[in-house]
Formats: sequence, C-alpha cells, structure tokens
Amino acid sequence: MRRLLLALPFALLPLAVAHAAEEHEHASLGAHEHGVGRLNAALDGQTLELELDSPAMNLVGFEHVASTDADKAKIVTARTQLENPLVLFNLPKAAGCVVAAQELESPLFGDQPPVDVDEDEDHDEDVKDADGHEHHHEHSEINAHYQFTCAAPGALKTLDLANIFNTFPATQKIQVQLIGPSGQQGVEVTAKAASLKF
Repeated sequence: MRRLLLALPFALLPLAVAHAAEEHEHASLGAHEHGVGRLNAALDGQTLELELDSPAMNLVGFEHVASTDADKAKIVTARTQLENPLVLFNLPKAAGCVVAAQELESPLFGDQPPVDVDEDEDHDEDVKDADGHEHHHEHSEINAHYQFTCAAPGALKTLDLANIFNTFPATQKIQVQLIGPSGQQGVEVTAKAASLKF
C-alpha cells in the first residue's frame, strides 16, 4: 500500500500541473506555505492510507526547536492530537476502521533537522538584528502517515477534514490528492467545505 501512496503524485500529475498553472508563482503545489497543508489519501480494498504534511506553523504556531516550556507543551499537545487519527479524520464508525500503523515525523519531535530557507528565494521571514545582519528562519514540517484497516470500506463515502481545521485553526486549506473506488481527484478543501467524496 505504501507503493500506492508513493505512486499517487505521479497518477495525479496532470491534475497537479493544471492546478499549479492556476496558482501564483509563489504558491506552487508542494511548497512550504503557512496555512496550507497537503493530504494524500488512498483507499484500496480494506486499506485506507492517509499522509498529512503540514508546516509546523499550522499545527503548533512556530517552526523553531522548542526551548520554552510553553512551546514544548504545544508540541506535546499537537503530537497527542495527531496520534488519534480516528478522531482527527472523523472516520465513520460504520466503516469499522482501526489504525494498523502510524508514523509521525518532524524536526520538532527530534526526528530530523529543520530545513534551512534557501537564501536565493525571497521570503518574508528574513529578519535583521540590531547590527543589520540578516537571519533566516528555518522551515519545519510535520508529517503524519496513517494506515487503517476498515472492515466495511463501502461505508467510507466521504472524508471529513473538519476536525483538522477545528483542532489546528491556523490551517486555512488542505490540498488533497485522493485515489478511491470512484477514481482519482485533486481538490482543495477549506474549513467551510471540509468534506470530499471517495
């Protein structure tokens, strides 16, 4: 099934190219953009895989390594919420889905180093200190991968992302690439329109 998710971007490449052509040159698919998350979803038989990628800013309110107790508490809270995907994705009870595997990764969790901002790119996050020296903020992502086994996958008619927007209000939109029984689709969901059909 992991291969299915890895193939998803290639299967949806025509949709992504069409969507990217409509976007501003600064807001391309896959780019680190605050307020925007990405979700790959694939339903194959009884297996549902979801892969959520989001700038840490959307989920915890910052992207630096936590040094204060308040920041550390925010990371623990976000991680705890991400560790409960049945609630986060509001999967229908009738589908009988159980978590078969899950993996959370982020430099904020101590898994990997933060990504430095490319100095050739123009970013609003460049900061000058009192001496006039520029400092670049680091970008941190939070990646969550879930695999569910669903006893009645036919009951998965929709994927409701409202709880993600409610839990992480800094998330303004999620770019979704989905493969399901009715084919493949690439859509953008918001808090006001947080549900999509499989």
